[in-house]
Amino acid sequence: MSAPVLSARKSRFYPTAVLLIVFAIDFSTFLCSAADTDKEKEIAFQAILQRMEQKVLALRDEFERVYQFRCDTNTLDQCGRNNYNDCYSSYPDAECAAGDEYFEIKCENGETCPASWDIKRTKVTIPDSLSLGPDGNPTDPEIIESVCYTRLLEPFLLDNYEDDESFWSQYGLPASWTYFGAHNGMFRMLPASREECYGFDPRRRPWFVAASSGPKDLVLVLDTSGSMNDYGRLDLLKEAAITVIETLSVADKVAIVTFSTDASVLNGQNMLIRATKENKDKLIDTVNQINANGSTNFHAAFTETFSLLDLTFQNESTTGCNVAVLFMTDGKITIGPGHEEVIELVNNKVKEYKTEHDRTMTVFSFSLGRDADEIVSKSIACSSNGIWIPVEESKAYGNDITTAMASYYKLYALGLGDSANEDFVAWVQPYEFYSRKRMGTTVSAPVYDRSVTPHLLLGVVGTDAYMDAFAEIIGEDASSSDMLQRFISLSTARCPKIE
Repeated sequence: MSAPVLSARKSRFYPTAVLLIVFAIDFSTFLCSAADTDKEKEIAFQAILQRMEQKVLALRDEFERVYQFRCDTNTLDQCGRNNYNDCYSSYPDAECAAGDEYFEIKCENGETCPASWDIKRTKVTIPDSLSLGPDGNPTDPEIIESVCYTRLLEPFLLDNYEDDESFWSQYGLPASWTYFGAHNGMFRMLPASREECYGFDPRRRPWFVAASSGPKDLVLVLDTSGSMNDYGRLDLLKEAAITVIETLSVADKVAIVTFSTDASVLNGQNMLIRATKENKDKLIDTVNQINANGSTNFHAAFTETFSLLDLTFQNESTTGCNVAVLFMTDGKITIGPGHEEVIELVNNKVKEYKTEHDRTMTVFSFSLGRDADEIVSKSIACSSNGIWIPVEESKAYGNDITTAMASYYKLYALGLGDSANEDFVAWVQPYEFYSRKRMGTTVSAPVYDRSVTPHLLLGVVGTDAYMDAFAEIIGEDASSSDMLQRFISLSTARCPKIE
């Protein structure tokens, strides 16, 4: 009687084993299939990124080409023709775009509608402070020249837009903007769209500064002694600091040191942090709460700054690129070690970071007001191959502390044009487009006059793309931490060689 039972057990056992083997084979096949699918998604994702980078580099090449003909008869002829702007112009082929994703106040006929734009023309925008002529026209000859020669780009931009329309239509998306921001503040964009006049300045956008300076570790060292309460200096300091923070991208790391009698790091940081939108917003909130009191201790300011950088280096939490220290003061040393000790401290650290970490630290110093120190500020800037700028308490554009501090990138731009940094591009963190209220991103590249040495920065070209396509391909939300990490990796993939 036992034999049949044993036989029955065998009959149940072997089929189960077979089922386990089959399941293992099927599960393995599933894993391979999933891996293949993920690989295909990644290939498709990278293909879009590569296409955008190629597009923006081609646009850069065309800008550099037409710049060589800025004095030709054809270029001068463009100066006699109208250029459209977003404040006063009526676009000949303006259309009211359908869809609640577009944002606008009025169309050409004066009726309220989602959007108004002209895909057959570019528009020009100039910061309010530079639009000094009738109807917002510029009076500065250099800006007028930029408006003239960039007009020659319209045929190229139109062809590029038509190509983008065809490409993005496969994802059910419209083509987005392509543009050029000049070093002097002029901005030309396609399509031409009507928006509120708000004096847009491309030089204060992350895509511009990222492309013209590359990834960097940046420390703002701000004087908050009692004298900063005079002549509205504290408000000027806050405005300048916030502007610099806003220009940073996820490629950068940042911290803020404030000093008076002593020094401390804002938000209790002990290392530099990634300049994500979230982190920048927190820093801006804290900057707005800064108060001024106490004496002026330069030595404490730089001691705290270097402690911060030392720990960041030790923990390998840096960008691995250049170090920028933006030092702003309105006074002279009134407490702590004197001029010589401060200068020696900075000089020693500049050498140490270069020899021990292979990092170039540059100090940009800004003396605010007639009573501000010049000896230390100038010495530490010069010894680090930086720049010293004396600035009045005036808000006159071009001679104000905000413009001065936000222009530090220009020094890096000189080195970024070298052959060692050929075809450098920058990506920014996905953000909400102002005019369409949808998430997108920008890839940008610096444009140079390469007929002179060192090459001179003419501006930055950029092209936008909606995040919908990336989200669809990868299966990640456009605002997710995973998507953010992808763009951090993109933005820090290359560290420019800037000496």
